[in-house]
Amino acid sequence: MKTADLLARYDGRVPRYTSYPTAPHFSGAVGAQTYEGWLDGLDPTAPLSLYIHVPFCDRLCLYCGCNTSVVRQEAPKRDYAQLLGREISMLADRLGGRAQVSHVHWGGGTPTSLPNDCLTSIMDLIRKRFILRTDAEIAIEIDPTSFTADKCDAIILMGVNRASLGVQDFDPAVQAAIGRMQSFEQTAACADLLRGGGISALNLDLIYGLPLQTIASVTRTAQQALALAAGRIAVFGYAHVPWMKRHQALIAEASLPDTLARFAQLNAIAHVLSQAGGYVPVGLDHYARPDDALAVALQEKSLHRCFQGYTTDAAPALIGIGASSIGSLPQGYAQNETRVPAYAAAINAGKFAIARGVVLTSDDKLRRAVIEKIMCDLDVDLIAMAASFGANPAGLLHDAARLVMFQQDGLVQWNGRRLQVTPAGRPFVRNVAALFDAYLRMDEAAPRHAQAV
Repeated sequence: MKTADLLARYDGRVPRYTSYPTAPHFSGAVGAQTYEGWLDGLDPTAPLSLYIHVPFCDRLCLYCGCNTSVVRQEAPKRDYAQLLGREISMLADRLGGRAQVSHVHWGGGTPTSLPNDCLTSIMDLIRKRFILRTDAEIAIEIDPTSFTADKCDAIILMGVNRASLGVQDFDPAVQAAIGRMQSFEQTAACADLLRGGGISALNLDLIYGLPLQTIASVTRTAQQALALAAGRIAVFGYAHVPWMKRHQALIAEASLPDTLARFAQLNAIAHVLSQAGGYVPVGLDHYARPDDALAVALQEKSLHRCFQGYTTDAAPALIGIGASSIGSLPQGYAQNETRVPAYAAAINAGKFAIARGVVLTSDDKLRRAVIEKIMCDLDVDLIAMAASFGANPAGLLHDAARLVMFQQDGLVQWNGRRLQVTPAGRPFVRNVAALFDAYLRMDEAAPRHAQAV
């Protein structure tokens, strides 16, 4: 089948499956009391993963879909850092003793927009209230245009050992269209600064489907990205959702590439990274050097997927800290209040700021495992997976006719037990995962999700 026909058939709006059930199905039925019970039920010997959300940036990028706002004054940033400290202490008090932490991920927004002493004091508090494992990964997201030598000194003091640099695109015209001017030289200087400080594990983020992008421009960007020699590169499709993120309405839809052009851009970037760069494709949208832990996890089939994308983090509980952060616990998902004032009111009152979430049923847990395997390994043994949950595999697949269509189009191989996504099907892996989403049909009339490609 021609590419245009495949895209016409499959490029609908489907979840990215960084969770299951997905966030649109969270509700206020999960609150602070439920969350406290979940924390009490955690295995005290199992490690924790912490995600810390900083909802501030120094500039507004028009493409951004994150929960953030432009804040340049120092006072509200310091106030927010105090709130993070209080929530961390509340969490430690609730868990009792000193739980082990295997991963800490600082996301946003721009986490490094916090004052340096706030960043270091929060990490000091984590070390004081928890047992930070000696092999713990401490990762932080960085805007290279605002990263300075003193900021680098601060994150070295924090113990950061992995940094993610937002790039998106190096073409000046594209940058002007999305409100994010950032030269290659600035980005390279940031990478050099980090490596000079001993932080050698670097990630880059690229985006295709942005206004004014062409195959030639994304190819140049990918080639420049190779020169930065990052261990991992994520390649995301721009999600144009102005009904959810009003600032995206400033991007003229007429300037956006159509579906066929987006697909061509994705393939162009993939070709540069895989053929010229030697990167290994990981799941849907990540690429890693063969010796990177992510590529190793792919080979060992120990890869995981979370709200930050693909990860080697195997901790059974991810605790979200900060406004809008989402925690993933064995019992379900819990999300903090999205707006900072509501989050602050709860934390200042000595209460967890949980606003919504979802309790996982046994069926949810099975489907989550199936979907994660598809998204990570592009391969799942449905019989074995169901057996591991003590479940009957009958009924897992909602749309057998659609699976047959995937087979006929060469996107999957299916023998009645094992489902494998083919190389041609990789760009459509979210569509394949959606075959096992029991909630998705509720979404069909609502444009809640991004384009599949």
